[in-house]
Amino acid sequence: MRRLYVVSAFLMLLGFLTPAAAQMLDRRDVRKGNRDFRKEDWKNAEIDYRKALVKDSTSFAANYNLANTLYRQGEYDEAAKSMEKIGQAAVMNPYASDYYFNAGDIAIQQKDWKKAVDSFRQALLRTPDDLDAKENYIYAKKMLENQQGGGGGGQNNQDQNQNQDQQQNQQNQDQQQDQNQQQDQNQNQNQNQDQQNQDQQQDQGGESQISPQQAQQMLQAIQAREKETQDKVNKEKAAALKSRQKEKNW
Repeated sequence: MRRLYVVSAFLMLLGFLTPAAAQMLDRRDVRKGNRDFRKEDWKNAEIDYRKALVKDSTSFAANYNLANTLYRQGEYDEAAKSMEKIGQAAVMNPYASDYYFNAGDIAIQQKDWKKAVDSFRQALLRTPDDLDAKENYIYAKKMLENQQGGGGGGQNNQDQNQNQDQQQNQQNQDQQQDQNQQQDQNQNQNQNQDQQNQDQQQDQGGESQISPQQAQQMLQAIQAREKETQDKVNKEKAAALKSRQKEKNW
C-alpha cells in the first residue's frame, strides 16, 4: 500500500540554521510562511518562503518548507529543485530522516523510482522503525523492478496474445461444428417430414381415385348384404314362433 504525505507537519524552523545563516535570514518571512502553511494557505506560504530565500538562497528552513508547500500544490518538479539545493546540508542535519522521506515522496510523484528507493533507504538508515518509510520503500522498489524488467514484458504479452488468439480460434471452430451438426439435424427432420407428407398424400390420393359408379356399386352390395341378413333373421324368428305355437296347442 502506498501512503504518501509530507511528514513535516510542524515544519523545520530555524533550528536547522547555523548562527551565521540565521543572521542573514528574515525570520519574519519564514514565520509568516509557517503560519500560512498551518492554515493550508499554500499560495501565500509559498510567497513568504520565496521572500525569505531572496535574503538567503541557501536557507535550509526556507528551502525545505518551500518544497513542502510546492508538494501540497502538486508542483513536484519545483519541489524537487528546492530539496536539491539543501541536499548536502541535509546529510548531517538532525532532521535528515524527514528530509529523505519527503524527497522520496516527491520522487514517487515524478515516477523516479530509483531516486525514491535511494531516498527511503536513507530515511530508514536513520530511523529503522519508521513503518511509513518501510512501506514506501517496498512500493518504490517493486515499481523499480517492474520498470527494469519491462524488456521481457513485451514477449510475455506477445505469448499471452497468441494464446488468446488460439483459444478464440478453437472456440470459433467448435461453434462452427455445432452449427453444422444442427443444420444436418434440421435437414434430416425436414426430409422425414416431407416423406411423411408424401405418404399421407398418396394414401389420401388412393381413396380419392374411386369413381362415383364404383362407390354406388359398393353401396348396393352393402345394402344387399344387410337385406340378406335381415331376411335370415326374420325367417329364424318366424320358425321360433311356429315352434312355440305347436307346443302351446299340443
